[in-house]
Amino acid sequence: MEFNFMFYSFASFFLIFLFRCLFKFFKSNSRELPLPPGTLGWPYIGETFQLYSQNPNVFFASKQKRYGSVFKTHILGCPCVMISSPEAAKFVLVTRAHLFKPTFPASKERMLGKQAIFFHQGEYHAKLRKLVLRAFMPEAIKSIVSDIESIAKDSLQSLEGREITTFLEMKTYTFNVALLSIFGKDEVLYREDLKRCYYILEKGYNSMPINLPGTLFNKSMKARKELAQILAKILSTRRQMKLDCNDLLGSFMGDKEGLTDEQIADNIIGVIFAARDTTASVLTWIIKYLGENLSVLQAVTNEQEAIVRGKEKCGEEQTLTWADTRKMPITSRVIQETLRVASILSFTFREAVQDVEYEGYLIPKGWKVLPLFRNIHHNPEIFPDPEKFDPSRFEAAPKPNTFLPFGNGTHSCPGNELAKLEIMVLLHHLTTKYRWSMVGANSGIQYGPFALPQNGLPIRLTRKP
Repeated sequence: MEFNFMFYSFASFFLIFLFRCLFKFFKSNSRELPLPPGTLGWPYIGETFQLYSQNPNVFFASKQKRYGSVFKTHILGCPCVMISSPEAAKFVLVTRAHLFKPTFPASKERMLGKQAIFFHQGEYHAKLRKLVLRAFMPEAIKSIVSDIESIAKDSLQSLEGREITTFLEMKTYTFNVALLSIFGKDEVLYREDLKRCYYILEKGYNSMPINLPGTLFNKSMKARKELAQILAKILSTRRQMKLDCNDLLGSFMGDKEGLTDEQIADNIIGVIFAARDTTASVLTWIIKYLGENLSVLQAVTNEQEAIVRGKEKCGEEQTLTWADTRKMPITSRVIQETLRVASILSFTFREAVQDVEYEGYLIPKGWKVLPLFRNIHHNPEIFPDPEKFDPSRFEAAPKPNTFLPFGNGTHSCPGNELAKLEIMVLLHHLTTKYRWSMVGANSGIQYGPFALPQNGLPIRLTRKP
């Protein structure tokens, strides 16, 4: 009797559970919107290799041509919806930004640190953004122009008369500027240890997240742990010396901010990541485009030499100031056009915090959403003859939501002023004091994760007589 009672009780509960599930299924199915068109590729791997091993223009354009401006795919272990119109980018990044939290695949969060600014929204994000802007806004970085200039001059001088790989050397330059902006003039004390660990970390950044001994991902995670230990020592030293610094670390360490050491470390590592390879990629492309467009190079050189002559005429020191960098409109347009054509950041990651409807399609909760900046920047209806390098197109301001090299909305890059400053400073000395010639064939492009000139753009750099 007791067994029968238990059996019938279980059966009753099971039937009730089954009916509820069926009811929810049919109810949801009756309202369910279709997923965007597209393919998900291989299990787990998805279409990751196709994205990172070929011309991103080809990958994205072929998808858009076949499926339209909204389509699904699967990369880095995540189901994704990709969007490729200015209207869609505005929807995700600005008008409905609260429905999409900034995110990266879990493997990226583990490498950079889950407390980094990239992965949050709301009050915590707002506080971090305020602290970063406090260190990177024009009023703050005006004071380090001369220090950035010293790094630029030393970098170029060390390369004179040599055949170099442009991207590797620009990575060193931007890494040193990033450390300066984070740690102030004390960065030289930590530079080599931080560089050693960070270089290992970055090698596995776009590897498959397989944490087995010997894999790139495993080596990167070990380097990430050591990097956090180095930062912990730096924090301890600053507290012991009771230094009051105006750099990014000082901004993070303010007593009233209440950030933990883990939060500070995650955000320092995140800022290094954001500040280094992207800016180095832009500089590499600028050097290539200037070398291929001699009339543009001459215009930039004339503009920079005019600044030098102006200082000589006034008897001023030949040291760049913030005011000098405001006298570089042609150079500024070259930077803008490079950001458009090269589209260093092809897309950004967001994650739907709830089911979202867009243009009749369902974007399921938890799916990644990728606004495709590259597609927007190469849309011939927005930028005629989009493959042509033509800085003059920026003599007029682009239409809203069509030029997004630093993202858009509350999560746009807070370090864009610093990036533009370090590019301008290096270009000033490069064009006024040096010549360069490209070595070998340079028509090819390599990928992973950023699009770069083939072999990182080998050049020979010589000083002008």
